[in-house]
Amino acid sequence: MGITNSIPGPSLPNLPRILATFYEPQSVIMPQATSLSSWKALQEHHDTVGKSFVLKEQFEKDPERFNKFSFTFENTADNSEILFDFSKNFLTEETLELLVNVAKEAGVEQLRDQMFKGEKINFTEDRAVLHAALRNVTNEPILVDGKDVMPGVNKELKHMEEFSEAIRSGEWKGYTGKPLTNIINVGIGGSDLYVLSTFGVIGTDSKIAAQ
Repeated sequence: MGITNSIPGPSLPNLPRILATFYEPQSVIMPQATSLSSWKALQEHHDTVGKSFVLKEQFEKDPERFNKFSFTFENTADNSEILFDFSKNFLTEETLELLVNVAKEAGVEQLRDQMFKGEKINFTEDRAVLHAALRNVTNEPILVDGKDVMPGVNKELKHMEEFSEAIRSGEWKGYTGKPLTNIINVGIGGSDLYVLSTFGVIGTDSKIAAQ
């Protein structure tokens, strides 16, 4: 989690594909991130500082590196704490400032606020982006066109829970009448990465997977 490999080699060219997708409310034009002045400053920084960056040396030079590049957030849902540690990533204080400048020029802050307000920032489908609603464990109202979407979201999440439990318990049978033991996941992006990361934790142990 965090800003991964912000300075060195091959990872920087991948960022335009992420940042180029920002939405400009007054226009359907979507400029490439590489056209932003802030991006050019970041590229220059990468070309100079990045090529000589050694993470181990950065920790040796600055004993406060962890404190500078980590934050602790209070999780109001269960009063726990979430540690966001990006000190192990290849960046300096200047790198972080330059990345923030790119995000600001790309309108990320505005998009974030519009997303939480339920505004239709997915302009290709003319609808709201409801990622926040799926993770809204406090059930605070999230309005889209003046209507709270949380009752519908909770209904679908409950349906998913019941479906998952039916598979794990063996109640849901396959075509042969036997419990399902293998699941094929078809997805892209987060739909694939979430399942992939979960599988990486539990491995192929069916007993653990069934829990």
